[in-house]
Amino acid sequence: MASLTLSAPAKLNLFLHITGRRADGYHELQTLFQLLDYGDILSFSTRDDGDIRLAVDGEMAYSVPDSEDNLVVRAAKRLQAITQCRQGADIRLEKRLPVGGGLGGGSSDAASTLLALNTLWRTHCDIATLQKVGLLLGADVPVFIRGRTAWAEGIGERLETVDIPSSWYAVVYPNCAVSTAKIFNDAELTRNSPPITIRAFRAQGAGNVCQAVVEKQYPEVQAARLWLAQYAPAQLTGTGSCVFAALESREQADSILADLPQDWRGFVAQGINQSPVYRELGV
Repeated sequence: MASLTLSAPAKLNLFLHITGRRADGYHELQTLFQLLDYGDILSFSTRDDGDIRLAVDGEMAYSVPDSEDNLVVRAAKRLQAITQCRQGADIRLEKRLPVGGGLGGGSSDAASTLLALNTLWRTHCDIATLQKVGLLLGADVPVFIRGRTAWAEGIGERLETVDIPSSWYAVVYPNCAVSTAKIFNDAELTRNSPPITIRAFRAQGAGNVCQAVVEKQYPEVQAARLWLAQYAPAQLTGTGSCVFAALESREQADSILADLPQDWRGFVAQGINQSPVYRELGV
């Protein structure tokens, strides 16, 4: 029996623009995915009977299923199917990232599952193949498989690696889960943002066009952003409920979160340009 433990890092969307809507209903977007040094943790052990068994624990375990609906299980079974692998796995997920928070937790879990089982099962899929498999599970999965902070376009699958200066972030979760589908179907969502370049973003920044819609539908998200904005400029990540502020030091972020209202959760993380997953895989 072979075993392996991998991180599943969170991400922030440092901005999010929607530039159009395709005929199939998907939205064209531009965003900058910033990977973080904080996330979920997954442990894998191989099985000879082909079964995929998932156990979930951790502070956010209550918010995720340990059934066929979990992206971890779906990722494992999809890799089995495309490679005709007869091995199975026991998987333990330590869930620290909230569902519906905009941090990419489920997508990152799925990506780490594909990478881990591709190694343990010796299915020999290359990264491009795993990214294609991941895209069938969710638009954010390929960026976590690639494992680099990246500029993204299309539905999030066209990626260009970007190295950006590291910042510390205070991230606040106001204990609500946002439905991405509900946000993308809102008639008030701005869908015609003019495209921008990486250079323009670096020079002048950009915002999240989903923020106004999310805050209208989920007032607790607005409350969290306004609370955090007392200390530093704050904004929404993705189409989730988490808000974040970039800060100069861990001490500054820790100091802010020490005053976090009791009903909310938060964490401090540093931005990283490369996921720890490939180091953990030994490649």
